[in-house]
Amino acid sequence: MIPLPYRWLVSCHIHHNGKYFLIDCGEGTQIALEEAGINPGRIDVLMITHFHADHIMGLPGLLMAMANKGKKSKLTLIGPKQLHAVASALCVVCPPMPYDIEVIEMEGGESFILDEVTIESMALSHRIACLGYRLTVNKKPVFSPEKAQSLAVPVKYYKTLHAGKSVRLPNGKLIEPEMVIEKKREPIRLCYCTDTLPIPEIAEFAKDADLFICEGMYANEEMAEKMEEKHHTLIREAAALANQAHAKELWLTHFSPAFKHPEESEEYARSLFPDAKIGFDGMTKEIK
Repeated sequence: MIPLPYRWLVSCHIHHNGKYFLIDCGEGTQIALEEAGINPGRIDVLMITHFHADHIMGLPGLLMAMANKGKKSKLTLIGPKQLHAVASALCVVCPPMPYDIEVIEMEGGESFILDEVTIESMALSHRIACLGYRLTVNKKPVFSPEKAQSLAVPVKYYKTLHAGKSVRLPNGKLIEPEMVIEKKREPIRLCYCTDTLPIPEIAEFAKDADLFICEGMYANEEMAEKMEEKHHTLIREAAALANQAHAKELWLTHFSPAFKHPEESEEYARSLFPDAKIGFDGMTKEIK
């Protein structure tokens, strides 16, 4: 709910093939980005989960930081319904930005595509409208030069076929991409869900995720009743969702300010889900 001297509010930065994405921007996010060596001026898409202060109050400062870093390209701002009104109210303190802002409002179930990245939304169960996000990158299949050579396909057509497009050879023969593919590859999947009850739909949304980022506000089971009232998730519940989703790795985040040392609960988390990690400022991972 508040940034702490040793822990910023939760947000997630994703980089793929020259495109930059950010999920949430609570107070101080622009400072956290700087500390992580990330240039906010390069962010293309900003996804807001919901309109509680610890997830959006840093918006004016972040937008101005983008401008100060020389951003000129369009920013796409995605979030729940009423995003335009909320963002406009928060940004009354900002000067005009030197870049365009496209606002996309979602209810859950919609998707947005930027180049190779598909962003899907899901309606979570919080006290106000809240979205989970899934980012998917479809990998190109493995191309077989041997199969192409056996079909007498000139090298100049390889790139087109690998991109999934058919080509017609000078002799009139039609070559389909499937004819020169060795095997298909699984897409990269990242799922992000926070500020929600652990509803079963999350497990399907996070199915086969390479990385599932989920809140684990407390490890203490004595907080279960309170978390249910406030529509939040315990570490145990996040681990159960990760197991049901067959996720490859779980990052736990969005800890209560009263949860002073979540890192001390990593062994507990791993007893529930072996590839669980307790989140910390500047945590990074490369997924290939």
